[in-house]
Amino acid sequence: MVPDLPGYGKREDWSYTLGIPALGNALLEILDRLELDKVVLVGNSMGCPVILDVAHAAPDRVDRMVLVSPAGGAQNQPLSRAAGQLAVDAVRENPAMARVAVPDYLRFRVVNAFTLFGGMTRYPSLERLIKSPVPARTVLGSMDPLMPTPSRVREVGRMVLNDTTVALLEVAPHSSQLPPSRRVRARDQLAARWRGHHGRSRSAGAQPGPASLWSAVTDTAGRGCSRESRAV
Repeated sequence: MVPDLPGYGKREDWSYTLGIPALGNALLEILDRLELDKVVLVGNSMGCPVILDVAHAAPDRVDRMVLVSPAGGAQNQPLSRAAGQLAVDAVRENPAMARVAVPDYLRFRVVNAFTLFGGMTRYPSLERLIKSPVPARTVLGSMDPLMPTPSRVREVGRMVLNDTTVALLEVAPHSSQLPPSRRVRARDQLAARWRGHHGRSRSAGAQPGPASLWSAVTDTAGRGCSRESRAV
């Protein structure tokens, strides 16, 4: 299920831009109305801070969270830096995405988009992830200029309190979109590893942290392979 949060998608226009905590509250209200007690939440980019806020406010409502390119925090501050990172990423994305992204931004209004984007840069995403008791699966693109450096990822991984794994998609930008020839292989590699990791953690009663880090590697010919997972 993919809900349209207030001001997005086919939902009604709002006269003002909701911040990350307000969007998190809106998501919790949707879960209440649908009578969903506990769910797995999946988000990309700005959706990740919203998920982290829900997991922070109501951890008992979130079974697991999947965070794809989780933006926000010191890595994207100040706003001018984040705007520059976004501009760099734009030339790395598949041009076909513009047909979807540009009309969506225009409908949301550019000023509103930058207001919410500024709120995202100020949101403490990494701090929320470190302290959250909810298991997390995080996907990063190696060519994503909005993400922390590998050394910072390892530093954060050593501090997490939950069952967290971090997957690196090589040659992937912020959207984490891969060419079709590589997409299925990378998906299958990560799914198999996550299933194995989840099964070992449950059966062995493993304690949280540190995070595990592995890469899904696809060469230019589209042949898939995977690097060994390791503790960061």
